[in-house]
Amino acid sequence: MTQIDNQLEKMPKEEAGRKPRLRFAPSPTGLMHIGGYRTMLFSWLYARHTGGTFILRIEDTDVARTVEGAVEFLLDGMRWLGIDYDEGPIVSGQYGPYYQTQRKAIYQQYAHQLIESGHAYRCYCTAERLEQMRNAQAALKLPPRYDRHCRYLTEEQRAANEAAGLKYVVRIAMPLEGETVVHDEIHGDITFKNSDIDDAVILKSDGFALYHLTSIVDDHLMGITHVLRGDEWISSAPRHIQIYKALGWELPLFYHVPTVLGKDKKKLSKRHNAPSWIELKENGFLPEAVFNFLALIGWSYDDKTELFTREELIRVFTLDRVGAAGGIYDPDKLLWMNGVYIRQMPLEELVERALPYMERPESAGGLPDSVKRPLDREYTSRVLNLEHERLKTLGEAAEVVSFFFVDELHYDTAMLVQKGMDAGRTLVGLVRARDLFNSLEEWKHEMMEPPMRELAAELGMKPGQLFGAIRVAISGRTATPPLFETMEVLGRERSMARIEKAIERLA
Repeated sequence: MTQIDNQLEKMPKEEAGRKPRLRFAPSPTGLMHIGGYRTMLFSWLYARHTGGTFILRIEDTDVARTVEGAVEFLLDGMRWLGIDYDEGPIVSGQYGPYYQTQRKAIYQQYAHQLIESGHAYRCYCTAERLEQMRNAQAALKLPPRYDRHCRYLTEEQRAANEAAGLKYVVRIAMPLEGETVVHDEIHGDITFKNSDIDDAVILKSDGFALYHLTSIVDDHLMGITHVLRGDEWISSAPRHIQIYKALGWELPLFYHVPTVLGKDKKKLSKRHNAPSWIELKENGFLPEAVFNFLALIGWSYDDKTELFTREELIRVFTLDRVGAAGGIYDPDKLLWMNGVYIRQMPLEELVERALPYMERPESAGGLPDSVKRPLDREYTSRVLNLEHERLKTLGEAAEVVSFFFVDELHYDTAMLVQKGMDAGRTLVGLVRARDLFNSLEEWKHEMMEPPMRELAAELGMKPGQLFGAIRVAISGRTATPPLFETMEVLGRERSMARIEKAIERLA
């Protein structure tokens, strides 16, 4: 029994009719950016929504361009986002192997079957001839396409080429007349003139097949019922349909999902503003927020609901709500959504997840290296409790709270002097505030604010003028959490030392 026979024997004939089978099939020719995970997520959500099967297949036949570590990077990103798979590398499954380089013989047999049936042919054209052909077409301002030279070779010419051992590729023999109608579940029927479609290469001279053949063979043998892929593949779909017809196979349902665009409406790519999952992780974005955000790029439940748990998305996700227009990757919206998720997080969990970001080296965005590690968890909890409502990412936690941990503040003395004040009046205010703070029996925020407001009135200052000077003195910043709650967490000793230092600066 051949490898193909084994595949055919194992095909899920009944299963495909009962439960959807979907796949994601990336090429490891680069590290996948976050837009690729969006397309993957759509297939995964629908498989989980229907109780179907989600398959991961690695289309690695472009050996020369394969990037080392790309598959591991892909799998790590899936684990971070919480996207699992039922069949594929590592997990395995009965329809494998799931690396296309391990399925080379299968594709070669089907390529030769297409040649025998007249739906494909061997092309012996050299690179030099193809270059001359393209140059001639460019001179005549014709679209670049293969001129079908080898399609019309006689049997004698083909035999001579074979006898000479000439290298060849295999090309699909597209119909020369008529039309091919692509039925897409999102875009409807799309009609193509067959005469406008090139005879694309489906098998290279090194024996490796290309996407136009591999994806069809694998989707059929693996029983894929729904093909979700980017809408940039619509132009290739007529070739794929002709191959399906030539092999006598039933078509899956095609969903060409909208391209992920940047805010400038240009396609998101590694060269154009597309972050990777690792960048988002290192910047402190939560995987559950990114998961939610990606699901909304090109899909919507209604015109108002934006926040979903993973379980809610699985429950409500249907393919009829995928739009045809390009989805926008809006980093500002992701930042907002991430902040919402952080605010909804219990404080104990926030501390647990923020600590690794705060304790990493200063060069990597952590607290200054002078701050002793590991951090005191109880103190860190009190600090983050103050900043909880303001945080948008875990990565910014270290910068936002650093003044709670450092021994010495660095700021411009002029920052102490608030609008409508001068250095002399500010100095008087800080001295009087210091004395009042020293007189407090308890270092509680509710004990601080009333007498400080009375002091401001006594000195003829607005509360904001006095409080602003104290805020800069104890934090080195013009914006902090509520002032007196901040001072309570800082503690009496550290707060008073900083106010004394500010008085020295002004004096």
